[in-house]
Amino acid sequence: MDQAIINFAVYEDGSEYVGLAKATLPDLTALTQSISGAGIAGNVEAVIVGHFDAMTLALNFRTTTKQSIKLSEPRRHTIDLRVAQQEENTTKGVIETRAVKHILVVQPKVDKGGSIAPASQGDGSGEYAVRYWATYIDGKKYREIDPINFKCYINGTDYLADVRSALGK
Repeated sequence: MDQAIINFAVYEDGSEYVGLAKATLPDLTALTQSISGAGIAGNVEAVIVGHFDAMTLALNFRTTTKQSIKLSEPRRHTIDLRVAQQEENTTKGVIETRAVKHILVVQPKVDKGGSIAPASQGDGSGEYAVRYWATYIDGKKYREIDPINFKCYINGTDYLADVRSALGK
């Protein structure tokens, strides 16, 4: 039974610790087309397989750091969110820790300086355009969304393999 996130850490390029932050992961919103015409009583939405609207990662930092400023550099950054999740194994009667890792390739698009006040956190934040997102649970890949390279891999199925083949990619 999944229970909570114990804690997590933010890294750039898999090794450089970025700092204390709160992350808001991207939304996966499928692209759709409205279908209407003869033989259809009204409109229906066709969900386009493996195609998603633009994705955004948000990172909220407690204070301004050299590492959080580095994420403002106008280039691609590889962000590694390492999460320790708490789960209860109800069969064994024990609490277990599950390792979840999100790898995101991003470019900065909004940098909010935050606020400055005595005895408070700064609440600086950044929003980042996501070019790639992969999720691993206990080291096994469960999701890979890569719009530029036509990849939509979810739970062991590459939903755009036939599309790449049809396009000669």
